[in-house]
Amino acid sequence: MKISKNITFKEATRSNTAIKKGIDNNPNETQLKAMVIVATMIFEPVRNHFAKQIRINSFFRSVELNKKIGGSKTSQHCEGEAIDMDGLEGLTNAEIFHYIKDNLNFDQLIWEFGNDEQPDWVHASYNSNGINRKQVLKAYNTKPTYRNYED
Repeated sequence: MKISKNITFKEATRSNTAIKKGIDNNPNETQLKAMVIVATMIFEPVRNHFAKQIRINSFFRSVELNKKIGGSKTSQHCEGEAIDMDGLEGLTNAEIFHYIKDNLNFDQLIWEFGNDEQPDWVHASYNSNGINRKQVLKAYNTKPTYRNYED
């Protein structure tokens, strides 16, 4: 089963923690529809623009899994509305971040940790209702402290 042209259901729901702890990490129909929208509006445009592979670090997270890993209580991952990505094949996370910021509609875009030149990964979300804030944030340390991103 595929979420989109370049995302399989397995990679969109995979979690080592869920496997180790026996946590069900399968989305319901509403969450699955939201995942398709995120893939269509965020992931596929980035993948097509750069024509390089992108690793999905986290996409869907059940509430139980999100709690177990210490995720935000309001995490859009639990709704299927957020994806965490890492560039491959020489594509940097900063390039992914700036492309999304400058070219796509999104709800939240987060430069996750790393340093001023390169985030450790890129978090992007898209509200399935189509109402998106275009909120750009930067997480500065291992215990998330979010601030508005500034170029």
